[in-house]
Amino acid sequence: MDIDARGPRLGAAVTAVVLAAVLITGNVWLLAWQTLAFALGAAGGVGRSPYGWVFRRVVRPRIGPPKEFEAPEPPRFAQAVGLAFAVVGLVGYAMGPGWLGTAATAAALAAAFLNAAFGYCLGCEMYLLVRRVTVRAE
Repeated sequence: MDIDARGPRLGAAVTAVVLAAVLITGNVWLLAWQTLAFALGAAGGVGRSPYGWVFRRVVRPRIGPPKEFEAPEPPRFAQAVGLAFAVVGLVGYAMGPGWLGTAATAAALAAAFLNAAFGYCLGCEMYLLVRRVTVRAE
């Protein structure tokens, strides 16, 4: 079942704010929260992430029905990519080297910002590329 395309964009906006706060403060717990949000989104789809829940329960009823839908698999894959970067960021911030935490968090922030500001989902594009390559290989 397709999902409301506005939900992942809201999630990306909140993610961008959280990751920017991590870069500014170096707060490992805030990055741990975002890692959990990515993990829930990767495991259950973007609707199961905390930001997806807020979108579904609070935002969507106030903005009306969707006009644009998208397949759930690309955003879910994007959550998994975000999870990988967040885990690397956690390792860097918690155990060092610190530059690794900063770099991984900044990369995740860049991807989240692109989705939030321009609707361009890097993880979704990666998913589509992987699908094209694996389908041709079969």
